Amino acid sequence: MNSTKAPSANPLTLKERMKVPRQPMLEQAPKLRVMNFTEVNLGYSQELAKQEALRCLECAKATCVENCPVGVKVKDFVKLIVEGKFLEAAAKIREDNVLPAITGRVCPQEDHCEGACLLHKKVEPLGVGYLERFVADYEQRAGAPIAPNAAATGKKVAIVGSGPAGLSAAGDLIQRGHRVRVFEALHEIGGVLVYGIPEFRLPKEVIRQQIDKMREMGVEFETNVVIGKTVSIDELFEEEGYHAVFIATGAGLPVFLSIPGEHLNGVYSANEFLTRINLMHAYEFPKYDEPIMELRGKHVAVIGGGNTALDAIRSARRLGAENAYLIYRRSEKEMPARAEEVKHAKQEGIEFRMLTNPVEFIDGGSGWLKGMRCVQMELGEPDASGRRRPIAIRGSEFEVPLEVAIIATGTSANPLIQSTTPGLKINKKGYIEANQDTQRTSREGVFAGGDIVTGGATVILAMGAGRRAAKSIHEYLTTGEW
Repeated sequence: MNSTKAPSANPLTLKERMKVPRQPMLEQAPKLRVMNFTEVNLGYSQELAKQEALRCLECAKATCVENCPVGVKVKDFVKLIVEGKFLEAAAKIREDNVLPAITGRVCPQEDHCEGACLLHKKVEPLGVGYLERFVADYEQRAGAPIAPNAAATGKKVAIVGSGPAGLSAAGDLIQRGHRVRVFEALHEIGGVLVYGIPEFRLPKEVIRQQIDKMREMGVEFETNVVIGKTVSIDELFEEEGYHAVFIATGAGLPVFLSIPGEHLNGVYSANEFLTRINLMHAYEFPKYDEPIMELRGKHVAVIGGGNTALDAIRSARRLGAENAYLIYRRSEKEMPARAEEVKHAKQEGIEFRMLTNPVEFIDGGSGWLKGMRCVQMELGEPDASGRRRPIAIRGSEFEVPLEVAIIATGTSANPLIQSTTPGLKINKKGYIEANQDTQRTSREGVFAGGDIVTGGATVILAMGAGRRAAKSIHEYLTTGEW
């Protein structure tokens, strides 16, 4: 029997689709947004979403799906948007992604689905992230019900950490009928999503709404539980009766520069700085007492070139920094931060000082930072990361007046769980060893994924690890085979 391809709902020919420009998302004006922490991007209207969805080429081989770490069926949900079936589009995304309102905002789509879009060969790629955000927000406003889970299996799974890897695994496992409880060390659910990403990029209310949907699905959450101190992995198995444990604690220990003066008052790690803003409500000053030093009128610099660095310096700007510098030892071309965040930072008056490297923080005489001694760099041959290696230029030292410096050069693994779990193998950098396909560790029944395995990465890559772990945990719980 011959099968026929379902007719497209898109009225445009392929040539006509190529001529439709990518629909920009409305944004707060830079002069206004530097004075508040309200979200910068304002979302699509229904009309803009439909217009953007019309650009999809409906490729026979959906390279966008192949390049999505969680496997979202992009072509299918975009087709539903063309048809005006927004709730169905949201449901289609949720088959593979339980956090669409979050990934629609912070996933680097340009490195994944949009980067693989065939439109990108000649014109701008399809705005997959914008469309994902639109349908997720539409679903939230409509109060759409959650799809039912599979029949209960009687198996219990503990998730350690409520960041993107843990939440992604929890969503998949609960839908497969397992009982799932997520343990979080802090007082608020969300991990790096809530403590590491500022309000103007990812509103706390959006995170809470997504967590509430997971509660509707049946996921249980418990805060203020430090696995390794409050309770051990062994106790979860032996006393709490869990059948599997997924460790998704992230890589939360800051990496410092190991240069003189890092002990001075006014020098922060980006982890501490952003946590004080996000979880201790510095972004709501003066409603809350500001848990960081006064930044109004100050000279502030962030050292680093990733999204965390940009989050920190843009936050400092909103808190009143008169001069806000981004210090990076390579050129802008090598920066790992998203292009959109770089654009927004420049619009907001952030000064980029490329090919610059700190060598000393300067004491003003009373234990407080007064400046930073730097050296100019030049780029040599590529290093292991594929980027050209920065090399110091002799005799190029200079000083930058500063009252606040924020170090955003990476993170490392917190050793707490590894040190309290016998038989759990770790590598020389302190990360948990796990099979990258199954996320299985050296301990039977213990799985691990996300930054605690790979080191610092993106939200969507952590979610991909969570999905792989959920699949592997389900196989283990249903077959008993390790």
